[in-house]
Amino acid sequence: MAAGGRGAGAPAAAALRLALLLGAALGPARAAVYFQEQFLDGGSWRERWMNSECKPDLGKFKLTAGKFYGDPVRDKGLQTSENSKFYAISSRFKPFSNKGKTLVIQYTVKHEQKIDCGGGYVKIFPSNLDQKNLSGDSHYYIMFGPDICGSETKKVHVILNYKNKPHPIKKPIRCKVDGYTHLYTLIIRPDQTYEVKIDNEMVASGNLEDDLDFLPPRKINDPTVRKPTDWDDRIQIDDPNDIKPEDWDEPEYILDTSAEKPEDWDAAVNGEWHYPTVKNPLYRGEWKPRQIDNPNYRGVWPHPQIDNPNYSPDFSIYSYENISIIGLDIWQVRAGTIFDNFLITDDEVYAEDFGDETWGETKGPEKEMNIKQTEEEQERERVTEEKYFEQRFKKKLERRKESGKTRAVRNTAEKEEL
Repeated sequence: MAAGGRGAGAPAAAALRLALLLGAALGPARAAVYFQEQFLDGGSWRERWMNSECKPDLGKFKLTAGKFYGDPVRDKGLQTSENSKFYAISSRFKPFSNKGKTLVIQYTVKHEQKIDCGGGYVKIFPSNLDQKNLSGDSHYYIMFGPDICGSETKKVHVILNYKNKPHPIKKPIRCKVDGYTHLYTLIIRPDQTYEVKIDNEMVASGNLEDDLDFLPPRKINDPTVRKPTDWDDRIQIDDPNDIKPEDWDEPEYILDTSAEKPEDWDAAVNGEWHYPTVKNPLYRGEWKPRQIDNPNYRGVWPHPQIDNPNYSPDFSIYSYENISIIGLDIWQVRAGTIFDNFLITDDEVYAEDFGDETWGETKGPEKEMNIKQTEEEQERERVTEEKYFEQRFKKKLERRKESGKTRAVRNTAEKEEL
């Protein structure tokens, strides 16, 4: 097990570490924890995480709890710190296979910068990954987590590699878009079912073979059967009683007979002058009969299905050998995302409990701190605005006084002159 957070910290953090270490010591009977990282030991995380060197200008991560948090120690995580940058960092652990076992991948993401475009997902790699050259081209087993870009893309990726080809889930899964910390969990079971949870609540589930295009379809249309010639699948048809009006046909453009030939028109240079054409106000386009319901409509023809001769079941789709590295390989326009509470285990209950003991205990205080900061900021803005208008009002009064004095002096001078 690779576990972050073995150093000293606040009493609450120490208590949590003790509980988690006791759980890890007693857990092998019910849970195998392959990787666990909470960044509770200060700068020692750099010994466990390796920055990629595939590009000289990759973005840098820093350890922080952010601008608002539920606990200043427990909420510390890796935060992207530079705008419009690629990021690539990874951590290695003892290789394992999930064959015959459940695989749970879980971590927290906090887009406190209200991200406009960027990834918040993790990747799981085999042991032969060259961590110093980690990039978007690196071969990975699993990609999972939120991805946001503009108003269109706000989804959770679930991409599994099968026969060296990535296969994305076909179901749309919407991610969280607020600025708070959220818990993302992917569960892959030996029976080839999966489950996606956000904040320990299921948001998607199904069968890997059904929801990702790993294999050819089990059934295909029978190529020997054709739709009957008398099968009418038109929902609507032209109304045979609808007749085109006699005055319908009008040209789209007509000659503008009100135009006059320019006086300087030179026929030898410009050719013979003609009336210009203009849009015909009477033109109504191509006439089409109105549509009515087809009385002979029989619905969509059900093409008979047969077993696909090219289909062969594979009951090992879910499993991977030498799982050994977790990494962040992302692009962000606006930096500020915090990644924390990484966990890879074979026990769904342990993962849920771990989420409740970490994210579950700090989510409430985090939101309270953010609300308080927002209220304080609004109060500062209100005070600043009041001072601004108060100063403008004073200046206006001073200008009026000065203007009044000037008028009084001018009136006195005019009286004396008179």
